[in-house]
Amino acid sequence: MSLFFVNILDGLVMGLLLFMLCSGLTLIFSMMGVLNFAHASFYMLGAYFAYQISTGIGFWPALIIAPVVVGVLGALVERYGLRRVHQYGHVPELIFTFGLALLIEEVVQFLWGKSQMAYEEPSALAFTAFSIAGNSFPAYKVFMIFVAMGIFLVLLYILTKTRVGMIIQAALSYPNTVQNLGHNVPLVFMGVFGVGTAMAGVAGVIAGPVLGTFPGMAFQLGSIVFVTIVVGGLGSLWGALIASLLIGWLQTFAAAYNVRMSDILISLGLERPADLAESALRDLWTLTLPQIGPILPYLLMVLILIMRPQGLLGKRET
Repeated sequence: MSLFFVNILDGLVMGLLLFMLCSGLTLIFSMMGVLNFAHASFYMLGAYFAYQISTGIGFWPALIIAPVVVGVLGALVERYGLRRVHQYGHVPELIFTFGLALLIEEVVQFLWGKSQMAYEEPSALAFTAFSIAGNSFPAYKVFMIFVAMGIFLVLLYILTKTRVGMIIQAALSYPNTVQNLGHNVPLVFMGVFGVGTAMAGVAGVIAGPVLGTFPGMAFQLGSIVFVTIVVGGLGSLWGALIASLLIGWLQTFAAAYNVRMSDILISLGLERPADLAESALRDLWTLTLPQIGPILPYLLMVLILIMRPQGLLGKRET
């Protein structure tokens, strides 16, 4: 039972980390209709900027400064790059952001090299918050949980309860009307894109000490981020939160329990092949749950797309 609670907490941390990364992408898509393939690269920049700043003035200033720098870079990308290709449709946008992701990775390797950076959690949080049956839970993970929930509540409040949120949402559906009312729609879009990338930067600052700060960190989480927002529903903040938690717990529990696929298949009523050496299913029967854990989110995405193409809480079909 203790292992179950430990996995619940670890899955919660992983899920909320995914949400921190997905929330910015969800904001950008829901407000602008843009799928930003370079979003995970801004997450990587947040980690690297925070590492560089923390070596000079510490982690806490880096937590504030790094996301702001990433957000400014994101706003400049929208103003001088994405805005120019937006008029040509989604395909040029995807190509542009994909190329931008490759460019950012090359720049990171040029400036910091290919080795992992010695980016560590702050000393103020380097202690055990509590223990469950001998399993310690670090204080830094508790900090990650509170940051992620804070981001969710702030975003939810801004988008649903403030005048700024209403203007942002109206600018997507009725840009000409909003423009005629005196609002600068291009400036609104630039601000949204900047805030979205800044949130990716926050995720990078928080995740860097836990998952490692290295050039491949964007690729490590890049694909799973898009899986998460597809499962949750494109543009849905609540959907992104629910899907992030589902995927976090799915991967955590899959890695923790060494269950053989043969036992699962037999429990589902499938008979064991008489001759595994000549059976096409022999590899499937010998697999264990931790081995297939990394592909479970993608299987979940396929099932969601089959049964509910718009995602769990989305309003647009993917």
